[in-house]
Amino acid sequence: MRIASAMVWYAAIAASTALSAAAQTVDSIDAALKARIDRIAEQVLEQRGVPSASVAVVQGGKVVYTHAYGLAHLSPDVKATPEMRYSIGSVSKQFTAAAVLILQEQGKLRLDDAVGRYVPGLTRGDEVTIRQVLSHTSGYQDYWPEDYLMTPMMQPATAQQILDGWAKKPLDFEPGTKWQYSNTNFVIAGLIVERVSGQKLMDFLGEHVFRPLGMRSVWNSDEVKLTSPDATPYVRAALGPLRLAPKEGRGWMFAAGELAMTAHDLGLWDASLMGRTVLKPESYDAMFTEIKLKDGTGTKYGLGVEVTTRDGRRSIEHSGEVTGFVSDNEVLVDDGVAVVVLTNHMAGGAEAIAQLVAATVVGGKPTEAEALTLGIYRDLQQGKIDRGLLAPNLNDYFSEQTVKDFKDSLGALGEPLTFKQVADELRGGMTFRAFRVVYPGKRLSLSTYTYPDGKLEQFLVGPAD
Repeated sequence: MRIASAMVWYAAIAASTALSAAAQTVDSIDAALKARIDRIAEQVLEQRGVPSASVAVVQGGKVVYTHAYGLAHLSPDVKATPEMRYSIGSVSKQFTAAAVLILQEQGKLRLDDAVGRYVPGLTRGDEVTIRQVLSHTSGYQDYWPEDYLMTPMMQPATAQQILDGWAKKPLDFEPGTKWQYSNTNFVIAGLIVERVSGQKLMDFLGEHVFRPLGMRSVWNSDEVKLTSPDATPYVRAALGPLRLAPKEGRGWMFAAGELAMTAHDLGLWDASLMGRTVLKPESYDAMFTEIKLKDGTGTKYGLGVEVTTRDGRRSIEHSGEVTGFVSDNEVLVDDGVAVVVLTNHMAGGAEAIAQLVAATVVGGKPTEAEALTLGIYRDLQQGKIDRGLLAPNLNDYFSEQTVKDFKDSLGALGEPLTFKQVADELRGGMTFRAFRVVYPGKRLSLSTYTYPDGKLEQFLVGPAD
């Protein structure tokens, strides 16, 4: 991209962002669900010491809720808003993978082509395939495994310089025999997109993904740093104060982590993943299918995305980190639900918020057993117990001292973020149930035994394994 065309791109993005700012704020969920989501985000931010988070929830094929929490900038304090952009880091990788898949749909390359056909001079480039670089099974060494910004990376670099330094070394393993996360893979993939398409990666994605989906806020934070109205990145040394994060030199993030955007616009992309509206069905199948190693071992990774299950639900997800920003993107494809969380600090918290919010959204109303058990749990937090619910043994167990211990140890924790039944089986003529109780930074296990007449024989709470 020539400088002139770059300036036109950013000017156009800035103008369209201003025009569509109001569209970034969406609130079409019921008050109770909104309150639970807000509480999750606020508590995790407080517990982790994260300045701000921007959250988007997708349900039923559209963005249904966006909200921002905390401070996007400190000294002076500026509240975060849904209109602010955050760097999404390695969540960018799925967009690079999508660009490769579009080129395959156009008949311009194949996933099983050798990378050396498009990027010459790489170690064993005539053997390593595009599919292997997109799935982190190539063996190319990662140029940025560290979780901080090293001094050399504060200077500009080109994609070719990165490859000269890391993709011409001996492979870390035989292609296809191991899984190892490597940003180098996506530098290769980005160069392939540019050389095959004849366009800059951002231009190609703008034409085929961003503009068709109405993702007007997208910004190349590798080329030009985020502007003052956007979120400011922060870092912390040990337990010290928050400080402004340094900026990577131009070129280091490229196709591995160059994108910044609002949570709303990443939610638009998630809606397209579930609706399969941008790529052909076979491309989505390729992206979402777990790659197997040569010995048949699963990798829990597809093409630019993690492929996993959470509480029995299929999830297509990825986290992202660049200096001062951490993001998490969870797409529960079978439930039609996605959660985006963008934060401006490297202390984490994005994944915790995303998983808790996703569980809350898909969980729906509590079951009868969950509602009853949570009610007893809440009473015990206040030092109360309805003895009419207890069988004789449990009634004896809940002595005055035991009830006080429950109150003293659980009362200060407050309302759980989530309270979910995770097991149900018969044993000893009773129904055994296990529950997971989640707080920011703390998980508890709760187990009950219930007789057929509804009386409780057990109600135990302890730390989760």
